[in-house]
Amino acid sequence: MSPPAVRAIVVIGRDAPLWLAAATIAKALEPAGVMVTAIELPSALHPADVYPTLPALEALHNQLRIDEAALIRASRGAFSLGQNFVEPASGASGFLHAYGAFGTAIDGKDFFAYWLKARRHGLSVGLEDFSLTAAAARHGRLLIPDAETERYGRSDYGYHLPAAAYAGILKAVAIRDGVTALTASGANAVLASETGDIAALIVDGGEHIGGDLFIDATGGEGDLIGGALGVARESWRSCFPADRVLAANGPALSPLPIYAEVRAWRGGWTALHPTPARTHVAQAYASALASDEEALRGAEAACGFALADPAVRSSDPGRREAAWARNCVAIGSAACAFDPVHGVDLHAVQLGLIHLLACFPVGGAFGAQRAEYNRIMRSSFEQVRDFQSAHYALARYEGAFWASAREAETSPELAHTIATFRARGEVPPMEEQSFAPDSWRALFIGHGVTPESHLPVIDRTTPDEMKAQFRRMLGFVKEQVLRQPTHDEYLGRIADHAGG
Repeated sequence: MSPPAVRAIVVIGRDAPLWLAAATIAKALEPAGVMVTAIELPSALHPADVYPTLPALEALHNQLRIDEAALIRASRGAFSLGQNFVEPASGASGFLHAYGAFGTAIDGKDFFAYWLKARRHGLSVGLEDFSLTAAAARHGRLLIPDAETERYGRSDYGYHLPAAAYAGILKAVAIRDGVTALTASGANAVLASETGDIAALIVDGGEHIGGDLFIDATGGEGDLIGGALGVARESWRSCFPADRVLAANGPALSPLPIYAEVRAWRGGWTALHPTPARTHVAQAYASALASDEEALRGAEAACGFALADPAVRSSDPGRREAAWARNCVAIGSAACAFDPVHGVDLHAVQLGLIHLLACFPVGGAFGAQRAEYNRIMRSSFEQVRDFQSAHYALARYEGAFWASAREAETSPELAHTIATFRARGEVPPMEEQSFAPDSWRALFIGHGVTPESHLPVIDRTTPDEMKAQFRRMLGFVKEQVLRQPTHDEYLGRIADHAGG
C-alpha cells in the first residue's frame, strides 16, 4: 500500500518568516491540492527592526506575484546595492561588499586574475571601480540591470524593509493565495503514540489543528523542533564575538544612501540601514565588554545622531542538529540562527523553503527526502556561517572586541578557503554556497588579504590588451552609472506612480 499523500501543512510562527513560509508553500503546492494553515503567534518585532535582504529575495517575490513598486511604497522600504564596511576612527575608506560582479571576462578568463596581475605591476585602480553596482552605490545611484549591463556582469540589489510593515504585506499575500490564517498566544504539540510524529497542535481554546507536515517558524526557541521533538542545538557561540544586539531608530538621511553601512568601533559594530522615513540602526557588541547603556552611547557616537526606541536582544548563533525531524521542518532561526553582520535572517528562511520544495514528499514515508534535506541544509548553513566568520577572523580593526573576534574559532573549511585565496586568488568551489566568488573576493581584498600569485593561464594575454580591456571596462562602468537615477529619484518615481 502506498503511504498517504501530504495534503495538509501547518505553519506556526511569527512575523515575516511565518508568512513568507506560508505564502511560498501555498503558492508552490496549490496545484497538488495541498492546504496550508498558518498559526500566528505574538510578534517579536520592535519598532526599529528592519529586514536587510540579499538579492535572491527578489526572485521569490516574483514567484509570489509581489509587485516591487507596491512593496516599496507600502513598506516605506528602500533598495540596497550592498554593505559598506568602515572604521571611522582610522580614517580609512573601508570596502564595499557590492551585490554584483567585479569586472568582466578577458579572453574568456575570469577578470579577477587579470586585476591581481595588474596590481602586482603597479595598477592603482581598486577592484570596486570595475563593479557596476559598487560604482553606482558610491554615486548614490540605483543600477537597474538591462541586457547591456548583464553582458558585462551581474548587477543585483537587495532591500531594506521595515520589519512590521513587510510582515503585514506577506500576511496579505498568503491569505490572498489561500492560506487559512489563525492567531494564538501559544500552541502545544500532540504526538502520535505509535510514531512520535506530530499529530496536531492545540491552540488557544483547546482547538486541535491537525496536519501531515508541520513547519516550525517560531524563531530561535524552536517550539516544535526543539520543544516538542527535542532536537538538540549546536552552538556557534565560540565562532562569533557578539552576544547582544541593540536596535534603534535614527533620523532619515539625505540624500538617501543606497547601501547599508557597517561602522566598526572598539566595542563592536554599528550598522545603518537607510529608508525614506528613518535610519534603522543595529549595534552588535559583547556583553562582557560593554553594558547596554555603553552600547547605546557607542551607537550614537558611531552614527553621529541621537537614537530612539532602543531595544536589546541576545545573539546566539547556532543550528539544530537536524532541520527536519519526524514530520516537522524548522525554517529560519528555528533551524539556524546567524550572526547579524550580513543580514541573512530572511535568506535562511528562503534557503529552507527552496530546498524543502525540492525535497517535498509526495507521500507520508519521507525518510529519504528528510535525510537529503538535512544534508543540504547543514552544508548551506555552514557555508553562510563561514562567510560571516571570515569577516571577524580577518578584520584588522582595533579594540578588545576585534581582538576577541580574531581569536574566535574558525572551521577547517574556512581555513582552507583563506589559504587557497592567499596562494593564488582562487575561491574553492563549494556546493550550497550562498555567496558568489565575487563576494568572497570583496571580503578578502577589503580586509587586506593579498594573494601571492595569479593563475598563469592569463599570461597569454598581452599587457597592451589588458590595459585596453581595463580602459574599456572603466569607461563602460562610468557611462552606465551616470545614466542611472539617484536613489531618491527612483523612490520618487515609485511614489508618484501611486498617485497617478
